Amino acid sequence: MTIKFLGTGTSQGIPVIACDCEVCRSPDIRDKRLRSSVLLQLGDKNIVIDTGPDFRYQMLREQVDHLDAILFTHSHKDHIAGLDDVRAFNRQQGKAIDIYATDEVHEALKREFYYAFSAKKYPGVPQLALHEIDSTPFSLFSTEIIPIEVMHYMMPVLGFRVGDFTYITDAKTVSETEIRKIAGTKILVVNALQRDPHISHFTLDEAITFAQRIGAEHTYFTHISHRLGRHEEVQRELPNGISLAYDGLLLNMAH
Repeated sequence: MTIKFLGTGTSQGIPVIACDCEVCRSPDIRDKRLRSSVLLQLGDKNIVIDTGPDFRYQMLREQVDHLDAILFTHSHKDHIAGLDDVRAFNRQQGKAIDIYATDEVHEALKREFYYAFSAKKYPGVPQLALHEIDSTPFSLFSTEIIPIEVMHYMMPVLGFRVGDFTYITDAKTVSETEIRKIAGTKILVVNALQRDPHISHFTLDEAITFAQRIGAEHTYFTHISHRLGRHEEVQRELPNGISLAYDGLLLNMAH
């Protein structure tokens, strides 16, 4: 299994429009962050977790020529807004794209992309095959996917464990029951928004504490805002075994 970070930024990305802070002006390519998403490659199967507003560009940048499934963490715009661009894969592959998400996310997709679900569809609209999931493990391409339910303030959000890889974004609290599902994971990805307290996201210190409790071989932080600081400077502060992810980072592991 390979994991490619398509985007590691928060809802505004980095640089933020009209911002002249040192992070947004940084020449370091690792400080250029699109909205958070990852591409999982299981053999010849491509799975994307979340299709944010940058989805089209992310697919072009990584030269993704086919897409087999999409997993959604939750329904916020920075995680679903780019879904319309699966039309290109529909045309290329001649079939609908399989979508795995909770009923709440399905309802949001039906509102946001109503034209894809209308009785009389306009030619060329996205073709989406919705599969409802919850916190129960399910099989995808002969691989077990374990949903991890976390809380984004009062909103349930799904992370996903695939083998020894666990991906969590937009978390503020994680129950003991869900933490047990993560135990033993080798690679953990989790959100680390900023240094100051936030109502619905882990701060840097909270993310470090969570990472150390899980004890993965390596943890990568994602969903990063410009308020966290420059990549190079923050990385120097982190404990061993913890790194900031960056757009384009590629991980290889068995599953």
